[in-house]
Amino acid sequence: MASLAERMLPAPREGGFRMEGYWVWCGSVVQGEDGRYHMFASRWPKTLPMHPGWLVASEIVRAVSDTPEGPYAFEEVVLPGRGAEYWDGRSTHNPHIVKHDDHYLLYYMGSTHPLADQVPGDGFGLEDPRCIVARSNKRVGLAVAKSVYGPWRRFDQPILPVRPGHFDSYLTSNPAPCIHEDGSVLLVYKAREYEGNIHGGMTIGAAAAEHWQGPYHVISEEPIFPPAKFHIEDPFIWKTADGYELIAKDMEGTLCGEKHGGIHAVSSNGRDWRLAEEPQAYSRTVRWDDGNVQTMGNLERPFLLFQNGRATHLFAAVADGPGGFRHAENTWNMVIPLQA
Repeated sequence: MASLAERMLPAPREGGFRMEGYWVWCGSVVQGEDGRYHMFASRWPKTLPMHPGWLVASEIVRAVSDTPEGPYAFEEVVLPGRGAEYWDGRSTHNPHIVKHDDHYLLYYMGSTHPLADQVPGDGFGLEDPRCIVARSNKRVGLAVAKSVYGPWRRFDQPILPVRPGHFDSYLTSNPAPCIHEDGSVLLVYKAREYEGNIHGGMTIGAAAAEHWQGPYHVISEEPIFPPAKFHIEDPFIWKTADGYELIAKDMEGTLCGEKHGGIHAVSSNGRDWRLAEEPQAYSRTVRWDDGNVQTMGNLERPFLLFQNGRATHLFAAVADGPGGFRHAENTWNMVIPLQA
């Protein structure tokens, strides 16, 4: 069977989703009850730096297209800020949309802080107390609706709180759910732990629930990838006849051979993982349908759209520039069709 990288077709230059005046990230797509394709994405104003502006001002929005390729047109804000007193009151980010039976399940990361709102030009950045507090308050949550148009019911508490003394004692984020036919869930997520008074490195954990409503419980007391060898983030998982497969961002390039390229891993049970025989899932270098080849400054947050049991499109959050968030002038969500 051809690998994901071998199945990638030229990306439509005018496809995907972008918004003037906003940083756009985290594209996740589902076919709605209307037959159209709905992208749930993150956005925050360009009056803030791309990184870490998302920590304090990101909101999840919905855009729509008649085809998976797009272009997607903005329709509404789905999960706006709702006040510092809520666990997700300041920022909603990392959306992952999935439909199970007659429910749309929107997994996401939320955060809050009790400090003053940021305003353009006030110097907000990584050392700002608002950034530091918001990072420490990152948690995985869930919102549910009977229609892709809402209304959305947010859970009152995160579904994955932090656990003192464990690898996820500092934060939980980047939810990657796999919903089984019976409604049970395997949920892979990113975590960090406290190391003194700062956060540790990125780790990947796994949780499970007998039903998507929860409760969710962590199924491995150690990260599912050894942190000394696997420096990855942005996982996406799916069920196969042999167990599970995963793609994720290779932070150093030591696993797939390309820094910030994509790895491919497999597991029989969701807790014991190994690299696939062909470990590179995708590259930051893409082919456009106008014939040009471009190495993107960033290409991450991978999401696969499955139709009739087969992956048909790869979505990714991308940035222009030479590489790194600080050098980007524009970000958007692109789509890469996959060969049948």
